[in-house]
Amino acid sequence: MPGFADSFWSNDYAAGLGVLFGKLQQGVVENRQLLTIARMRAEAEDVYGQRLSEIAPAVDKIPNGFNRDDGASVRKAYEGVRTEMEDASKNHKKIAQNIRDLVVNPFTRWCDAHESRLQNSQEELQAKIKAHDKQAEVVKKLRSNYFNKCRLVEDLEEENKLAFQDPESAASPKPKQPIPEIKVEPEEEEDDDPYEIGDETYSPDQIKKILAHMLNNIKIGETKVPILGTYQNTSAGTDIVEYFQRHMGTTSVSYAERIGQDLITHGFLRLIGNVGNTFANSSRMFYQWRPKAFKLAGVPEKKAAVSRTFSMPLSNGSEGSDSPVVGAVSEYLANWNIPGVNTGRPNETPSERMRREAREADEKYKAAVQKLDEMRCELEEAIFLHLKFLERCELDRLKAIKTVVLDFSGTISNVIPSLQSTVDNMMLYQETVQPLGDLRYLLENYRTGSFVPKVVTYENYYNKVDEQTFGVDLEARARADKKRVPIIVTTLLTYLDHHYPDLEGDEARRGVWLHEVSLKDTHKLRNMVNNGKPPSLEVFAEFDVPTVASLLKLYLLELPDSLVSSHVYEIIRTIYNTTQDSSEDARIPVLQQTLSQLRLTNIATLDACMNHFTRLIELTSADEEYVAKLATALAPCILRPRTETSLTMEEKHAYRLIRDLFAHKDAIFSELKRMSTLGASASISGNNNRPRAISTDESNRRAHMEERNRLILEKANGGRSRATSPAPGPRLHRRDRSVGGPETRFPISPSVITSPTSSQQHGKRPSLGPVLPKRSSLEVPDEAGSTLSHPADGNLNGAAPAEAGTPKTETADPLVDKRSSLVEKRNSLGRSGARMSAGRRIPVVASTTASQQPSGSEKENSTGHGHAPVTLTDAPMDY
Repeated sequence: MPGFADSFWSNDYAAGLGVLFGKLQQGVVENRQLLTIARMRAEAEDVYGQRLSEIAPAVDKIPNGFNRDDGASVRKAYEGVRTEMEDASKNHKKIAQNIRDLVVNPFTRWCDAHESRLQNSQEELQAKIKAHDKQAEVVKKLRSNYFNKCRLVEDLEEENKLAFQDPESAASPKPKQPIPEIKVEPEEEEDDDPYEIGDETYSPDQIKKILAHMLNNIKIGETKVPILGTYQNTSAGTDIVEYFQRHMGTTSVSYAERIGQDLITHGFLRLIGNVGNTFANSSRMFYQWRPKAFKLAGVPEKKAAVSRTFSMPLSNGSEGSDSPVVGAVSEYLANWNIPGVNTGRPNETPSERMRREAREADEKYKAAVQKLDEMRCELEEAIFLHLKFLERCELDRLKAIKTVVLDFSGTISNVIPSLQSTVDNMMLYQETVQPLGDLRYLLENYRTGSFVPKVVTYENYYNKVDEQTFGVDLEARARADKKRVPIIVTTLLTYLDHHYPDLEGDEARRGVWLHEVSLKDTHKLRNMVNNGKPPSLEVFAEFDVPTVASLLKLYLLELPDSLVSSHVYEIIRTIYNTTQDSSEDARIPVLQQTLSQLRLTNIATLDACMNHFTRLIELTSADEEYVAKLATALAPCILRPRTETSLTMEEKHAYRLIRDLFAHKDAIFSELKRMSTLGASASISGNNNRPRAISTDESNRRAHMEERNRLILEKANGGRSRATSPAPGPRLHRRDRSVGGPETRFPISPSVITSPTSSQQHGKRPSLGPVLPKRSSLEVPDEAGSTLSHPADGNLNGAAPAEAGTPKTETADPLVDKRSSLVEKRNSLGRSGARMSAGRRIPVVASTTASQQPSGSEKENSTGHGHAPVTLTDAPMDY
C-alpha cells in the first residue's frame, strides 16, 4: 500500500498538500466531535446523579409515612428502593468523574497538541513552497532577460555584417576594392557643405565671418536658471533679433525668428531654461551659444569660473560641459553605484557592452536556476519528511480514537452492570474501528499523484546541455555524451554490477532496489554529479549501494518524459485492456510493434536497464514476490501517463509492461533490433525516395485510432483467416501514415523543445522527427553486442521491410508500386499475404493467376502508361 510520501504530490506541490491538509483538518474536527460527545455525556451523568441524590431528602420530608412503622415489610422494600436511589446517584456521579478523568481531559490535551503539530507542518511547508514559487518567477524573468540580451547581440552582429555594404558594389565582380576608400576625410566634406539660413545659402567661409561678427556685436553674458544653475555665453532672444534687423536686413520679426531657428537647427544656438528648442523674439527666453559656433568663428569661448569634477563620461566633451547641472548631478551620482553611470568602462563600445551584458545575464540566469534547483531539492526533502510525519500523526489519531472509545465504554461498564447491553454495543463499535483500513481509504480516495519531480533546467540560448545531467531530455543528453545510452545510466549500472558481490547474501543484493533511501542523501549525491560530465566512481564510493541505485530511479523520474514515452501510454492501455484474457503469444508481438515507435535512445536505455534487472533476478534466484515488488518500484520510472489523474493512479499498465519485459526481454528486444536493422537497411537501399515530412494534420486522427484499435483486437484474437484485400473500399479507413515516430499521431510535447532556437539551429532535425540512416551506426549496449537502429522507413506496425541484400530495380508502373505499398500497410498487423520480388512487395496469387499476370504486366510496362488497371486476387494465407 502506498503511503503519504508517495501519494500527495502535484506539479505545483501546493495542490496535493492542500488535499492532504484538508483531510487532516477534517480529522481535527472529528476529534472535537468525539470530545463533545464525551463532555456532554459527563455533564448528563452528573445532572442525572444530582437529581437522583435529591430523591431521598425529598421523601424524608413527607410526615406520617413509613417512619411510623418500625418492622413492616413494606418499609423494608421502601428503604431498599430509597437506598438504590442513593447508590445510583453515586454511581452516575462516579461515571461523570471517570469520563472527565479518563477521556475528556487527556484527549483534550492530545487534540490540542495534534492540531498544533499539523499547523506547524502546514506553515513550514507553505513558507518553503512560497519561497520556491518566488524563485521560479525570478528564474523566468532572468531567462527572458538573458534571451533578450542574446537576441540583441545577434541583431547587432547582423547589422555589423550588413553595414557599409552597397547593394550595387556587392553585386559587382570586384566588391573588395572600394573597402579601403570608405573613410576619406569626412571633416573636409563637412566643411564644404553650404549652410542654408533664412532664404540665403552661405558657404563655410561666409558663415565663419557672420558668426564672428555676431559673437562680437551681440550682447553675451550669464543667465541663472532656478535649480539648474548658471549658464555661460547666453543671449536674449530680443538681442539676437535686433542684430538680425540691423546687420542682416530682415524686414520682419517672423523672418528674424526664422533665421534664429535655422541657427538652432545647425547647432549654433540652443534654448535654456525651457522645454523644447524653438526660437522666439522674447526678452525672457535666453539662448546659449554652443562651442561649435565659437570653434567655427575662431572666437575664444568664455568658460565657467568654477571648475567641476565630472563623474559621468561625456560623449564628446562639449555637449555636457555647457550645463552646470551636469557637474552637480555627476558629483551627486558619484557616491551611488548606478549601472550605466559608474561603469568604469569609458572606452567600451556598444557591441562589447551588449556582449558583456549578455554574459552577465547568462551568469545571473544560470545562478538563479541552480538556486531554484537547490530550493526544489530542499522543498522535496521537507515534503518527504513532513508527509511521513503526518502519516504517523494521522495513524496515531485513529489509534487514539480507538482508545477513547474503549475508555469511554470502560467508564460505564465498570460501574453499572445493568448497562451491559449498551456497553456491549459500544464495545462492538470500537472493534469496528480499523485504523489501517481508514488510512487506506483516505489514500485511495484522496491521493493526488505519485512523486514525479518537475525539474526546471537551465536553457542555454544556443541549445547546449553540457553543464547539467538531471532533468534534460534523454536524447539530448545522449547526443551531448556522443553515446546511444547516456553515460550517467551506463556508469550507474556498471557500478552496481561491480559492487553486488561486496554485499552479503542474495537478500541484501535484492534489497538494493527496494530499500527506502532518504531523499536528502539522494539529492546530495545528485548535486555532486549534476554537472553534465561523466560521473566519477570515487563519488559513488562515498555512498552506500542503495543510495546509488536510488539515484538512477531519481534520474528516470526527473526526465521530461518517461523512458517509455507517454505518447504510447494509451496504446499500451489498449493492449492490456483488450488482451487480458488472451495468451502472451498474442500480446508480445503487439508490444514489439508499439515499442518500435520509441526513439533509439529510449529503446537502448530501456534495453540496458532490463538487462541489468533480469540478470539480477536470475543470479539471485528471486521469487515471485520480489519480482512483483521490483516491478512496482520501477513502474513510475519506466512508464508514466502524460497527465496523472484519479483513473491513471489506479491503473497497473506500467507494472504489467515491466513484468512482460522481465519475462520476454530477449524476444522483445531481439525483434526490435531486427526490425530496426532491416528498417535502416531498407532506408539506405531506397535512399532515392525522399522521406515524407512530419505530418501535423490531426483531421483524421480519430479514424486512425479506431483502425489501430481494431487491428490490435484482431491481432489479440489470433488474426484473420485470410489476407485483407488491398482494394480500397468505403468500409475501412485509409491507414496511410507519415514516416516517423508517434508524433505523427499525437501532439508534440512542448517540454521536448529545450530552447526557442532548438528546432532551427545548425539544421538539426527535431528530436521526434524521422531518423536519418547515419544514426544506425550507434550500437546498443546489450549482452550479445548486436546493433540497434531506428526504422527509418516509418514502418512501425511490424510489416517486414525489404531486405538489404535485395537489389532495387526501377519499375515502369508507379500505380503498381503504390498499390503494392498499400497492401503492405494494410496488412501491417496481420500475417502478410505478400512476397518479395524485384525489391518490392507483390500479392501472392494462385498459380494460374501467377502465370497469366506477368504477361499483362509486361504489356502494360511496354505501353509506358501508369493508368491501366491492375488485377489483384486475394488468396488464402499459407501457414
